[in-house]
This record gives sequence, structure tokens and C-alpha cells, in this order.
Amino acid sequence: MKDKRPARRKNAQPSTTGIGRRTFVKLLPAVGAAHLAADASASPVKPQQQTPNRITREMLRAAEELIGVDLSDEHAGMALPGVNRNLGNYEALRRIDVPLDTDPAVWFHPALPGKKYRGRAGKPRLLRAEPPSFNSVEDLAFATLAQLAALLRARRVSSVELTKMYLDRLKRYGPKLLCVVTLTEEIALQQAAQADREIRSGRWRGPLHGVPCGIKDLFATKGVPTTWGAEPYRDQMIDYDATVVERLRAAGAVLAAKLSMGALAQGGRWFAGMTRNPWQPDETNTGSSGSSAGSASATSAGLVGFSIGTETLGSIVSPSSRCGVVGLRPTYGRISRYGAMGLSWTMDKIGPICRGVEDCAYVLDALYGPDNRDITVGDVPFGWNPAAPLSSLRIGYLKEEFEPSAPNTPGAGGQNQAVMEERRKMYAEALDALRSAGAQLVPIELPKFSAASLRIILVAEAAAAFDDITRDGRVNQLSGQSPNDWPNTFRTSRFIPAVEYLRAQRARTMLMHEMDGLMSQWDVFVSPAPGSASLLVTNLTGHPAVVVPCGFVNNLPQSIMFTGGLYDEGAPLRAALAFERATKWHTMHPQLD
Repeated sequence: MKDKRPARRKNAQPSTTGIGRRTFVKLLPAVGAAHLAADASASPVKPQQQTPNRITREMLRAAEELIGVDLSDEHAGMALPGVNRNLGNYEALRRIDVPLDTDPAVWFHPALPGKKYRGRAGKPRLLRAEPPSFNSVEDLAFATLAQLAALLRARRVSSVELTKMYLDRLKRYGPKLLCVVTLTEEIALQQAAQADREIRSGRWRGPLHGVPCGIKDLFATKGVPTTWGAEPYRDQMIDYDATVVERLRAAGAVLAAKLSMGALAQGGRWFAGMTRNPWQPDETNTGSSGSSAGSASATSAGLVGFSIGTETLGSIVSPSSRCGVVGLRPTYGRISRYGAMGLSWTMDKIGPICRGVEDCAYVLDALYGPDNRDITVGDVPFGWNPAAPLSSLRIGYLKEEFEPSAPNTPGAGGQNQAVMEERRKMYAEALDALRSAGAQLVPIELPKFSAASLRIILVAEAAAAFDDITRDGRVNQLSGQSPNDWPNTFRTSRFIPAVEYLRAQRARTMLMHEMDGLMSQWDVFVSPAPGSASLLVTNLTGHPAVVVPCGFVNNLPQSIMFTGGLYDEGAPLRAALAFERATKWHTMHPQLD
């Protein structure tokens, strides 16, 4: 085809419309020189103004130590344009409206490449729970889920009766303990009436059917506020149900309340104050500890039949230990996090808080498994054999952690000698009880690994999750504003380089290999709770753990922890059940009147 463009006249100046922008920019100096030579009397052509760098060399120098490099003058000058271009990209990213329930396009899986997990055969079955004698329904406030299930199935009590009793206790004691955010009374009574109709007609859905429960207030619940315990979200309504809410409803459980949580899943302080420990409800400095504070407090105080909490770094284990109840942190990816507030996408886990070990197995059985929404959830069966002899399990224990630290040494934590001796005696008796139940305990040690340095994974992800409210200032509305609270952590974590975050994730893979080597030798290992070094390690590697009350120190409950292999909650549950049966601590409850 003939070119119809007009021929360029000889000696004509090049047209800027026919060349690329880059070529034109290169030609500008020559063009300017030609004009100056042609007319020396004309005003000189002003050079094109360049946008000044907002990140200067001095600023770059100040950041070098933080990012761990030492740039030469040449390298700093070379890097500076790219750093400023990146700043524009960061600002463009910040203008993208990313909904809070959006996960990143990277995810964590606790199973190492080539590892396949089959779980344990058999579904949890309802043991022959001894139904408690009672004169009034309130006598059942501290009954276990298994006991309540047996009574409901035998129609010795109705779900409506239980629900009204627990609702009354939630109203009576909830304000004192600051453990209730929203009472879902109307929903609870409707679900209880439906459960009674179904049980009367012979349609029994399982152990959770008709049992009133509470959930941590980070699960989306359609038609009910989901506050995340934080001032900026206290009026938040989410228009769908979390998978956990759906599965509880499918199992026939009755939702009685949304329970308090530390603001944005930190500690026990929320916008109404500090959640109290029912063992010392008048002491603000002995709160429930851990962000699932309301779930542990309400379960311990007999305000619900069971509850659901979450853990990123101790938020099931710690409050369960402090409140004297049983907490199960399942394997990472066992229960869908769809509809749950995201704090650390590669560490968040969901689990039950109950008054008995057996109860935790039934709740896990109702909640676990894929939902086609949370891609981290593994399709591995869950089952356990509560009758298996304890001698069949390979059980190690972290001997050094059960021995009190010497005074004035790291780990003593300022405890006086009397408290340390009380703790030592309590744990010695706990280990003896476990041995008497048939456990053959062998001393073991955790891998020698600098796991503490990997905490930046959690805080970097948390800062990313709540970056919008950090930058627009709403984070300053949170009641907690100390150096250890989220607002300062979020601001500080913005200075974590992406390179260091990814290096930490790579080091995490090394830690996973180390723990895989350890757990290849043991089915369960035992440690104190919640102060064990294994708490950080196993929250990073995704291993499951169960905590069970084992005594008192300073009149507050203490616990012992059983940690199992990936996707094998059955082994630690079996060991924990044997300990529970060999001791009395699970039968002791706080007195609130």
C-alpha cells in the first residue's frame, strides 16, 4: 500500500509528532543550541523544570541502617530515582479501596512439600457422659457440652430452658465481667425453639444441637453488629455470615452472644474496658489475657455452654489458661477463616473454648474442613479415639520449662521464691498425674532456632491489615495507646522492609523443617501454659495444642499444654483427656455471687 504521508521538506526541522517521546527528549539540547546560535540576541530557552525528588539523598542515607545496606555515593545517586518512582507507586496503591475482608494473593500452608497427612480414622463419638443431677436449670450452668448434649437428647431439659438460663446469666454477670458485646437474645430463642422441635421429632443433629454458645466478636454475623472490639468499628454491620457462624447453625448450636475481644485482637481491653477474669472479677490487673478474653471469661463463668475464639499468638491458649477452661488451637488451616477479621493471614487460627476436653473435639468436628472460600483449609479428616491407651502415644515433655528459674536469672520474671516454689510443686504434681494415667514421659528440647526474630511476620501483616486506619488517624481512637498497643505497633511496622518480611518467611520454612524433625519422633509433647517458648514456635509452624487446667498459683488457675503433630488434634486431645480424668481441676468453677 502506497504511503500517503506528505514528504518531509529538505532541511525542515523534525516534527515532534513523528518521533517517540524518548527521542524527542534526547534532541532537546541540540534544538536549543541551534536556536541560540541563530539569534544570540533572543532570550535563552529555559530548560525544562524537573520535579524535585521528595526522597532526598539525606533521607536515603538515614534509612540505610534500617534496611541493612551501605550505599556508596554512586549507588545512592543511582537508586534515588527508583526510590522516588516507588513512592508514587505506593501512593497509587494506597488509593485503591481494598475491603477489609480481602486476603493477600499469597498464603501459608503448614504442610511441607511432599508431606501428606491422613488424619486419624473415625469420627468423635459422644462418650457416656454422666448426666448431672439438678434441681433447677441454673444448676446446669457449669455442665460440660457433653453433659448438656446427653440431657437434651434424652429430653430431660429443653434447649429453650437452657437458653433462657444462659441469657439470664449473660445479663446478670456479663456487665460485671465486661465479656459481652452483643446479646443475641431474639436469635437465640428462635434457634432454641427450632432445636426443641427437631429433637422431639427425632432429628438430632449431634452434640452441639440445642446448646447455647457464644462467639468472639470478630465473626461476621448478618444482622448483628461485628465490632472487632475497636472504637472505629463499634457500629459495623457485615451483610453475610462467617463460615463458623454457618456451621454452628448447621450443627444446631444456639447463638446466645457475641463476646468481647481485645481491640483488633490484642489483649483483653476493648472499647468498653478490660474483660475481667471470673476468678478475680474485681481485679483489673488480672484480666482474662489474650484477645479471646470474652470467650474464655464467659465459658469459665458458666454464661454459655461453649464458645469460639481465635489465636494468632496465644489468644486461645492464654485466656483459657488464665480462666481455668479448656482451649483447643487446631492446626492452621483446619477451620475456615472466611468472615473472620484478618489480623495475620499466615498465622490466624480458629478454635473452641470449653469446660471439657471432650467438648473441644465435638466443636472441632462440627467446624473443620474446606468451604471453597478459604483456600488455606486442608481436606484432612479429623477423628480421635478417647479409649486408646496413653501408653500407645510417644509423649515428650519440655523438662527445663517445668523447673523454676533460679532467682535473678533470665526467665525468673521477677517472681518471688514462694511463687516459684508453688509453681514448681503444682507442675510436678501435674506430671505425676499424667504418669499415673499411663503416660511415659521423656525429656525433650525444642529446636535451637531464633524464633523471636520471626515475630515481624505477625506485626507486618497486622500493620498491613489495618493500614488504612493507621494512615487516616482512626487508630488513635483505640483506648489502648501505650508503646505495646496496636497503634504504635502499626506505625512502627510500616518501617519493616518487604525484603526482611520475606526473609523471615523463608526462615520460617527452616523452622518448619526443624519442627517436622522433632514431631517425627513424638505424637505429643507437654509444656507449661501459657509461658512456654513453644507457643511462638508452634503458632509459626501451625501445630495444634490443647490447654487444660492443672492447679492454682496466687489463687488464679494455671494450665498444662499438650502439642501435637500437624492435622493430628486427636493425639493431644487424647493425652489431655487422660490428664483431665486423673485430676479434679476441671470440676472447679468460680463463684460470682
